[in-house]
Amino acid sequence: MLATLTRAARAAALALGLAGIPLLPASAETFGAGDIRIETPWSRATPGAAPVAGGYLTIVNTGSEPDRLLGGSVEIAERFEVHSMETVDGIARMAPVEGGLEIPAGESVALAPGGYHVMFMGLKRPLAEGEAFEATLVFERAGEVPVTFSVGGMGSRTPPMGHGAH
Repeated sequence: MLATLTRAARAAALALGLAGIPLLPASAETFGAGDIRIETPWSRATPGAAPVAGGYLTIVNTGSEPDRLLGGSVEIAERFEVHSMETVDGIARMAPVEGGLEIPAGESVALAPGGYHVMFMGLKRPLAEGEAFEATLVFERAGEVPVTFSVGGMGSRTPPMGHGAH
């Protein structure tokens, strides 16, 4: 294909990934077990004395039965909790999700800044931008799902670039 293109067209094709390089984002990292698929787990860098950090990801249930994210464990903190966040009368309120977070059959649930998320409580060390750490998510039906979280910049609202390339 490239032999029949002009020099400018070849350069454009290479830049756009038309020379056989996939156009998928570098941040597309997926983990799974059973009917559950975990997409792009990430966290944010933390200041040195921060006792907690948040974790974000998308959970896809490809099965015909609902499942529940019950909790998990993480190497960088003493506790792992599933939380919700909502704004009531202009005040943001965060609380643990009692009984786990339901993942309906055939649907996905995004855990993102400002909404559902996981909390890493009792951090053992600060999280640095560009690093990665291991965690295990625990589901009612799918069981344990090992994942790797990548760490983005402090205050970031989106996964770090190059997530999955560690």
